[in-house]
Amino acid sequence: MVPTPITVKALSRGLLDVLIRAGLIVVMVLFCFEIFRPFRDLMLWSLILAITLYPLQERLKGPLGQRDGWIATLIVLVAIVILMVPVYLLGTSIADSVQGTITLVKNEGFHIPPPAESVAAWPLVGKPISALWLQAATDLPSLTVKYIPQIKGVSLGLLSKLAGLGMGFLIFIFALIIAGIFMAYGDAGNRSAIQIASRISGPDRGPSIAALCTATIRAVALGVVGIAFIQMLLVGLGFVFKGVPGAGLLALAVLLLGIMQLPATLVTIPVIVYVFATEGPSSATIVFAIYVFVAGLVDNVLKPLLLGRGVDVPMPVILIGALGGMVTSGILGLFIGPVVLAVGYQLFWQWVADRPEDENQPLP
Repeated sequence: MVPTPITVKALSRGLLDVLIRAGLIVVMVLFCFEIFRPFRDLMLWSLILAITLYPLQERLKGPLGQRDGWIATLIVLVAIVILMVPVYLLGTSIADSVQGTITLVKNEGFHIPPPAESVAAWPLVGKPISALWLQAATDLPSLTVKYIPQIKGVSLGLLSKLAGLGMGFLIFIFALIIAGIFMAYGDAGNRSAIQIASRISGPDRGPSIAALCTATIRAVALGVVGIAFIQMLLVGLGFVFKGVPGAGLLALAVLLLGIMQLPATLVTIPVIVYVFATEGPSSATIVFAIYVFVAGLVDNVLKPLLLGRGVDVPMPVILIGALGGMVTSGILGLFIGPVVLAVGYQLFWQWVADRPEDENQPLP
């Protein structure tokens, strides 16, 4: 059958209409994304915090009644207070360190002792380090003038990092407040998530995929951030009771190392060496060293217990997703990476299992 000119014209017009509609949809999606992009990280953090804290709201419904709004507000206020305590201690520690340095320079001056003769005997780097150290001890002003561009660059970089850290903390506070609003409408949000997942992957797989995403976010929050926070508290308490200088900064470093999946011994071992070098071996320093060293290894015990808890995905998949997501997208990728990898893992094995029926039939 040869198509008539009217049929060809109708097909061309239909194809043109489809292309125009698809183009308009693409333009609208891009335009909406550009409008939403400044708030993307804020909303993602809010969603992650709401999913992580919602089980706590469910537990409080019994003692406090079915008041979702009031319970969510209470959780947000308590969380903000808990966050402000380490920030206050960190700020106080930095202020005390700066004030002590200024007082030392004003009253006694800033003196650098000359290097020991053994420093020059170090392989490869001994002589340059010894010469630079000796110049700093004998003629610090000229050395400062010589390296002032590098000092200026490092100082500006440090100030920008501190400013970024402060801005990140403010964004986190706002995200926590928005997460409280999400938690106040948690049941409706759960239904919406299931509807979206069902629309994308079908009514059979939608609820399981939504549950998998939720469980993965909570597992990462407990198994990565939660363990790092516990480790920071344990190690930080040891630093504070022992009177280690800059205990707040060192505890924050332990938290960051835990989130980045690096060993806390990068901080604890140098501190132990410093305590032994300044105070010498004694009962107190030995107990401190054992406690801090064990506290720095507590993640090796807690991580297998909490990281894959409640997730129908092997723990290595979650860990690889967390590390890869953090490398590609920072702290936010720490949560997004495991979710994407876990969903992809589940969909892959469902595809492997869902073979056509004719493939299962034996060959004649």
